[in-house]
Amino acid sequence: MEYVYSAMLLHKAGKDITEDAVKAVLTAAGVQADEARVKALVAALDGVNIEDAIAKAAAAAPVAAAAPAASGDAPAEEKKEEKKKEDDGKAEEAAAAGLGALFG
Repeated sequence: MEYVYSAMLLHKAGKDITEDAVKAVLTAAGVQADEARVKALVAALDGVNIEDAIAKAAAAAPVAAAAPAASGDAPAEEKKEEKKKEDDGKAEEAAAAGLGALFG
């Protein structure tokens, strides 16, 4: 997770996300950088519009947050409909969080 955070920090600071920059952020945070993970992160982010990815992730978050609010007393039909909505949210969430899945 710290690898993705380092990329987000660099992006927020307006810096290029390069292997050296990611390593520098990780080192400053006291993390020993894994060369393979750093390379994979930089390669995965090549050509990715980070602002769009953040916006998609933020749009998917309310769907995930609404799911636990469901009542256990709901009729079977409502439960099926709720499950269908939850599955749609999971698909969007998975697409937006694809980078996170690469790094554990």
